Amino acid sequence: MAAVTLLEARGLTRHFGGLKAVDEVDFDLRQGEIHALIGPNGAGKTTFVSLLSGRIETQSGRITFDGRDITRLPAHARVRLGIAYTFQITQIYAALSVFDNVALAAQSRGSHPLGAAAMEALARVGLEARKDQIAGTLSYGHQRLLEVAMGLALKPRLLILDEPTQGLSQGEIETFNGIVKSVVPEATVLLIEHNMDVVMELAERITVLNFGEVLATGTPAAIRANPAVQSAYLGA
Repeated sequence: MAAVTLLEARGLTRHFGGLKAVDEVDFDLRQGEIHALIGPNGAGKTTFVSLLSGRIETQSGRITFDGRDITRLPAHARVRLGIAYTFQITQIYAALSVFDNVALAAQSRGSHPLGAAAMEALARVGLEARKDQIAGTLSYGHQRLLEVAMGLALKPRLLILDEPTQGLSQGEIETFNGIVKSVVPEATVLLIEHNMDVVMELAERITVLNFGEVLATGTPAAIRANPAVQSAYLGA
């Protein structure tokens, strides 16, 4: 059975002055896959996923999601379509409880009942026992897991995770890997990650960005063996 394309980007471009953060990038996501986006610092990864999620406007190019042109849709409209983006820097409501953080996310997606949706998401990341704790008092690792729960509460068709294992312990990383595996094939996951052990364990395909351009796309084995990728990122 042929793979179904969920998201397609063609000629996606965003420059900041003379910096070509994203430069005419073509990219495809297949329904139900875990796809990793890797590359050196400054390669354009976060800018690229910000374009996909609508947090930054494109200068040129086109994005389609499930066959619909979403290039000019604002971020909140893309959330309604099922695109959830968790941030490289933790974005939580520090003064609210863990439960309220997730319930607000569920509300933004229009989920009903909110309580059940929030508790389901917390259970998936192992935070249900901390539902009454003030989010700002959580450890950094638990805050990252809370942010993932907020993304899951949106019931996404596409879950974009930007550096989700940064600051996590090895045990928390193992928990995270299990969470991501449980999301597919109901949802598609786009993972921006520097931890290559995580990338190689989870990803079915990998795209490498370098200086705002696609250097290579392929299976983990193909990417690991690619001389250009080794030179630019992985090391010989």
